[in-house]
Amino acid sequence: MHPAQLWKPLPDGRVSCRLCAHFCRIADGDRGLCGVRVNKAGALYTLAYERVAAAHLDPVEKKPLYHFQPGSLAFSIGTMGCNLSCAFCQNYSLSQPPRQGRPVTGERTTPAALVAAAKASGASSIAYTYSEPTVFFELMRDTAALAHEAGLKNIMVSNGFQSAKCLEALDGLIDAANIDLKAMNPDFYERVCGARLRPVLQNLAHMRKLGWWLEVTTLLIPGANDADGELKELAAFLVKELGADTPWHISRFHPDSGMRDTPPTPLSRLERAWEIGREAGLRYVYVGNVADETHSGTICPACGTVVLARSGMGLREARLTQGHCASCGAAIAGVGLP
Repeated sequence: MHPAQLWKPLPDGRVSCRLCAHFCRIADGDRGLCGVRVNKAGALYTLAYERVAAAHLDPVEKKPLYHFQPGSLAFSIGTMGCNLSCAFCQNYSLSQPPRQGRPVTGERTTPAALVAAAKASGASSIAYTYSEPTVFFELMRDTAALAHEAGLKNIMVSNGFQSAKCLEALDGLIDAANIDLKAMNPDFYERVCGARLRPVLQNLAHMRKLGWWLEVTTLLIPGANDADGELKELAAFLVKELGADTPWHISRFHPDSGMRDTPPTPLSRLERAWEIGREAGLRYVYVGNVADETHSGTICPACGTVVLARSGMGLREARLTQGHCASCGAAIAGVGLP
C-alpha cells in the first residue's frame, strides 16, 4: 500500500476521500467506490500506486487525440479500478474487479521506471488511460512530474469525474486530455454509469481554464443517448463552454459488458450526430470505431481541404505549413501540429 493524497480524517475513524466527485466516506477496513483506496486505522492508502496492469505504445490518435502532436506515439499506462460503473464498459476486466472486492493486480513498477520506458520507446508523451486515471492519481502525478523533467508531455484520458482539488493538484502537469462526455441526461449518468452529470460539465470548464488541450468523446448508444435533442444540447455546451475549436469524437457503440443485447450504433445515427455537431458550430467533428474514413480527417474550416488525413488509428498525411492550411493559410487549432 502507498499513502494516498486528497483525503481528511473524520472523528469516528472514517476518512473522507476528496479525490473524485463521489467524496466517499470510508470506514476502517473498507474501500472507496473505486475499489483501490482503502482506510487502514483511520488513514487512507492507495492499492494501485505500484501496480500497472496495462502498458502499451499507441499512436496518440488512439486516445483519441487528433489535434495534439498528431502522428506521435504515446506510452500508455493504466491500473485496475474505476470510480464509475458504466454498464457498457469496454475495459471491464481492468475497471470493475476492484469494485467487487477482488485483488488489485499488475506489474510492480515506479514512476522513474515508467518514464525511462517511455523515453526508450520513442514516445513523445505518456498517456494515463485504459481504466480511470483519477483512481491512480498518486502514480499519475508523480510520473507526470518526472515526465516533464524528461521532456515528455502528459495526457489524461478520463471520465471527468474528479474533484476540483484533484484538478488543481494536476495543474501544470497535464498537457492534454480526452474526456468522455457520456450523455447530456442526468438520469443516464446515474442509472447507467453510477455517477452524476453536473460535476463532469463543471470539470470540463475547469480543465479549459487550466489551459489543457481538450478533446471530448461521446460513445453513441442506440436508444440511450443518441436523440437529436440531446445531441444538440451537448454540442451547444461544447461550443459555448469550451469553444468551437474543441474536437468532438463521436464513437460507435459495440455490444459489451452489461449491454450485450444493445445493437451497434447505425452508421446513419453517427452521421446525423456529425451533422449536428457541425450545425452547432463545432469546427472539428469526428466519427470513430468505424472502418469508414470519411469523417476521420481534419478539414480546414476555411476552405474545406483535408489537412490531416488519417487511416485506421494513425496519421497518413499532413497538408500543413507551420500549423496553417497549406491551401489557404488558415490556422488549424491544436498543439504540436506537423
